[in-house]
Amino acid sequence: MSNLSRREFMTLSGATTGGALLASLALTTESAASPRLALKTDGTTETSTICPYCGVGCGLIVSVRDGKVVNIEGDPDHPVNEGSLCSKGMALFQIAVNDRRLQKVRYRAPGSDQWQEKPWEWALPEIANRVKATRDATFKARDGDKTVNRTEGIAGLGGAALDNEECYLWSKLARALGIVYLEHQARI
Repeated sequence: MSNLSRREFMTLSGATTGGALLASLALTTESAASPRLALKTDGTTETSTICPYCGVGCGLIVSVRDGKVVNIEGDPDHPVNEGSLCSKGMALFQIAVNDRRLQKVRYRAPGSDQWQEKPWEWALPEIANRVKATRDATFKARDGDKTVNRTEGIAGLGGAALDNEECYLWSKLARALGIVYLEHQARI
């Protein structure tokens, strides 16, 4: 048996260990030919959006197949969150896909203890009529000798799900109605 130097022994040991490791990881013909596992996002349409929970504005990627949300994840290209999400953002899928989510308009008449399903064709004009009636009943044109043109019977609340253009339109509508109690979710 020849005498190995310490350096030669370490080199031989490393080469033997590396060879054994590579041999154990080598692909067999069966595993190389096996079909690729299908991802849940295969065949989906991806759309980017913003998380609706807080005012941070984290970017999301929503995957949709056949009109149904199948996955929601953080957008790695978004400058705010770079793909990471908080616990509320990670649970967004449960908002979109939830059998307990209301899908129809529900209305409870004043003094009633029963909810009724109503069509959208009834609900939207009813909301508009009530906004107009409240504005007309609470509109104040003058305060003493000053012209104020405001209503104090309606308040407006914007949310983080609205983008800049939507917030601009909402604030213009609110101001046109004379709403002075105009607030945003991020400040509450």
